[in-house]
This record gives sequence, C-alpha cells and structure tokens, in this order.
Amino acid sequence: MSALINPSILSADFANLERDLGAIATADFAHVDVMDNHFVPNLTLGLPIFERLAQVSPVPLDAHLMIEDADRWAPQYAEAGAASVTFHAEATTAPVRLARELRRLGARAGVALRPATPVEPFLDLLAEVDMILVMTVEPGFGGQSFIDGTLPKIRRARQAVSESGLDVWIQVDGGVSRETIERAAEAGANVFVAGSAVYGAESIPDEIAALRGLASRHTH
Repeated sequence: MSALINPSILSADFANLERDLGAIATADFAHVDVMDNHFVPNLTLGLPIFERLAQVSPVPLDAHLMIEDADRWAPQYAEAGAASVTFHAEATTAPVRLARELRRLGARAGVALRPATPVEPFLDLLAEVDMILVMTVEPGFGGQSFIDGTLPKIRRARQAVSESGLDVWIQVDGGVSRETIERAAEAGANVFVAGSAVYGAESIPDEIAALRGLASRHTH
C-alpha cells in the first residue's frame, strides 16, 4: 500500500483547530494526541473537543490515546467519531477484548508501544488489530528527536506482518521529518505521524506531498 501521512494536531494552534485541520486536507488522517497528565506528563484534549473535531475535520481522525484505563475510555473515542483508535499496550489489561470492541464500533484498532516496550508479545495477535504504532520518541511531548534504536522493532513487526499475510499497518510517531522518514519507511513503516515538520513548514500541502513521496520510495 502507499505511504500514509497523518499530521499531528499537537503542533497545531489550539485556538484555531478547525482552521488547522483544514490546512491538512491533503493528508490521509489527522492524528489527534489525547493525553491525560497521568499516563504521560502532559494534558491535551478530551472527548467533547474530540467529538467536535470529528464533525468539522476534512480528513478522518486517528486518535492516539496516551491515557490510563484505556479499556474504559477507548471505545468512547470510537463512538465520538474516530476512524482509528490506538491505545497503549502499557495502559490496558485486556488488549484483545478492547481491540474487538473498537472494531465492533466501526473503528480501526491500533496498539501503541513505547520505545522500550517489546513488540514480540503482540506478534501472535496480529489478526486482532489493524495497526501497530511503534513510538519513535517517548510519548508525551512534540518536537522530540527520532530514536533510531526503534528501527529494529519496526523491522521485526514488518517481517511478522508480511509473513502473516494480514493487512496490518505499521505506524511511527515521533521525530518524523524529511530527514528521518525514509529510514522508518525502509524499516517497514507505512503510516507516518508528523507534527512540527508539517505545521512548521512554509507550505503545509507541499510538506505533506514531500513526506509522502520520500516514504513511498520504500513502500512495503
């Protein structure tokens, strides 16, 4: 499949979110980072704002839940209009049950892994999820530098997906830019979250196109 670019609105102007969603209309999804100041040391937005964003966004919403008690909260984001809901492996007690519930509600189900969380426990469960998110920075803040040590994890995930024959996407989030996206794509990622690289660009549509073009050179 082609490379998908999901700009993170964590780098948008929170006073003008509808405008800044419109600015990424050429993207594939809008990546919405939900942080609760417990699972990660930052606080962003919650369900009421997310639901309103889903009503005005020109592209589907990709919810990344960096929150505790994902088993309780994640289905509510599917009900609020998320096209894709990703919960952290470290924040759920029943990931398979949760993934099945998200799918039942009509959302794609993703599982996210912090840089030090191994991917191996989830490789036997690939049929239960639609996406694996390999965090390429520690979750919680935008503008961090890409951690190259996560590339072997991406490769292992891609190999397992290829061997399974399943259509499971591999997403990377953190430090994605023109300088790093090809390394992540070559390792096996096909969905790319870019925040400051997109919203800090002189031309947002041109930056989205450039990132998509660089990643597509290594499509798996």
